[in-house]
Amino acid sequence: MDAEGQKNHLKAYGLTYWILTKEQKVKWLLNYRGGSFLLPDTEAIQRECQIRGISFEVLSDAKTESILQEISSPSQNMEAVVLEKAPKVAVYTPKGKLPWDDAVTMVLQYAEIPYETVYDEEVLNDGLLAFDWLHLHHEDFTGQYGKFYGAYKSASWYIEEKKEAEALASKLGYNKVSDEKLAVALKIRDYVIGGGFMFAMCSATDSFDIALAAEGIDICEPMFDGDATDAGYQNKIDYNKTFAFTNFVLERNPNVYEFSSIDMTRKRMIHKTTDYFSLMEFSAKWDPIPTMLCQNHTALVKGFMGQTTSFTSDEIKSNVLVMGETKTNGEAKYIHGIKGKGFFTFYGGHDPEDYQHRVGDAKTELDLHPNSPGYRLILNNILFPAARKKKQKT
Repeated sequence: MDAEGQKNHLKAYGLTYWILTKEQKVKWLLNYRGGSFLLPDTEAIQRECQIRGISFEVLSDAKTESILQEISSPSQNMEAVVLEKAPKVAVYTPKGKLPWDDAVTMVLQYAEIPYETVYDEEVLNDGLLAFDWLHLHHEDFTGQYGKFYGAYKSASWYIEEKKEAEALASKLGYNKVSDEKLAVALKIRDYVIGGGFMFAMCSATDSFDIALAAEGIDICEPMFDGDATDAGYQNKIDYNKTFAFTNFVLERNPNVYEFSSIDMTRKRMIHKTTDYFSLMEFSAKWDPIPTMLCQNHTALVKGFMGQTTSFTSDEIKSNVLVMGETKTNGEAKYIHGIKGKGFFTFYGGHDPEDYQHRVGDAKTELDLHPNSPGYRLILNNILFPAARKKKQKT
């Protein structure tokens, strides 16, 4: 899985997932040649590699043992992690989602990793309990319809989406979309606390935390929910309820395409040509989880924008791990944390291979980006729940 040796990094994850579905184990060699996978050698697996265009090498038993000995050496920042079971994947996304694409569903399809879609009804009926891994589509959990009001309030798709959201909330027994979305956010929170893994990108990251922090507080202007906001609502926000963010200031203006001060999009002082973020290096033997989530063939990854592009560093809780950052800009791109028995990862931006994706733009063709470092980070998160949990060293 190094830069020179692999023709299709993304499909390699799908192959690994496929092997796990056959109830065979795989070793993930953290920090060895870009985070390579050690697979059983069978004719079927070799044939599958060839069909999918994946580069591979056949190793003798002696060579395999030599590699594993090198990895186990205390002097090497490497580790061999056993992947045991293919995680069951859910994508939270509306049934009639808008025409622009979602990076996670695109890469799941490209890598040939199966997933099921869920939305509010399934979540509220405890449907998440059937899944190991949940991705949140570019959703707005605050009930403000993505803050698209300023630019798109007259667009037919915006009017239709608002109507559909209100109808769904009513069907599920809620007076307001904001109340219904809060109930969904609380169910997702409980799913994570109970041991689930949640991955979110773009506006699903900060809007999720804002919804939790604003529980019981009306932060929606009249054009969103038909009545006034609570007086002085900023001072009533409870940061103790959030997963990742603290001390943020909400954006009150309904015409501004922004939720809060968490997002760096409007504060960034960086040009597209120099927009990169650095992946942090962790101890593979002592910190296998962040090491797993940062596996890549480069430590420098191209930046990309979204409604929520990246996170203001000093508004991230101290117990949350920053795994990718642009230090010169004071922003975090890729963060991870533990909540109860579960885990969450937040990844800023919309599409790792489309710098500034706009409404109605054509979708990214991943055949043109089979070695994308930005997309690899998504796939790291998908395989993470397959890892055998080791007891923490003390």
